[in-house]
Amino acid sequence: MTETPVELVHYAVADDVATITLDSPHNRNALSRRLVTELTAALERAGADDSATVVVVRAAGRVFCSGADLSEAAAGSMEEGALAIVALQRLVLTLPKPVVVRLHGAVRAGGIGLVAAADVVVAADDATFALTEVKLGLAPAAISLTVLPRMTSRAAALTALSGEVFSGAEAASYGLVTTAVPAAELDAELDRVVASLATGAPQGLRETKALLTRDLVEHLDARGPEVAALSARLFGSDEAREAMTAFLSRKR
Repeated sequence: MTETPVELVHYAVADDVATITLDSPHNRNALSRRLVTELTAALERAGADDSATVVVVRAAGRVFCSGADLSEAAAGSMEEGALAIVALQRLVLTLPKPVVVRLHGAVRAGGIGLVAAADVVVAADDATFALTEVKLGLAPAAISLTVLPRMTSRAAALTALSGEVFSGAEAASYGLVTTAVPAAELDAELDRVVASLATGAPQGLRETKALLTRDLVEHLDARGPEVAALSARLFGSDEAREAMTAFLSRKR
């Protein structure tokens, strides 16, 4: 008898809020093909769910999202994966409801694209961020379409070129997240923000969000294939493959 795979993304609705939870502990909520597929399905479900006015994306465990699944990336072409990340960001941007990210713990590389695509991000001030691609001979190509427009140009240059860790408080000052609060206050602040958003009428929320995200969506549509091809080229390079292999061997 074949066992049903454990779902990596959970969906629940209560009090006008659809909550989507990333729960893939074996790879620290990395954006594996399966997680992206399940997350896409959950977002589409939330968009069509008449009982939900606001969508919250959160994560189980200590890590919000560790970025691309490097074990998959090291095993084959990444162009399809990069296009899926572009499509995921587009889905968040075009969902007809506000998408709020509750951000605790660590978020790295590709996971920051999901954060940047969201409408509102409530982070713990001790959450940690890093655009680590540069350390592996890569570039934040697929996520650049949302991350770079959100951040100030100076902050983007510092964080993307150094690959170093920065805090939730710094992410707020850089424009990447909406607000950063002490970890003990994270859920209270999330509830406050969500309750405020939920007072909006569905048509008002839908049309206002479309105005806010229009330029980002146009930018993503125009540049998506180009950055996906760049991502695939970099992931397929000898330099990146050697760096990813070394990184994965250190984790074992």
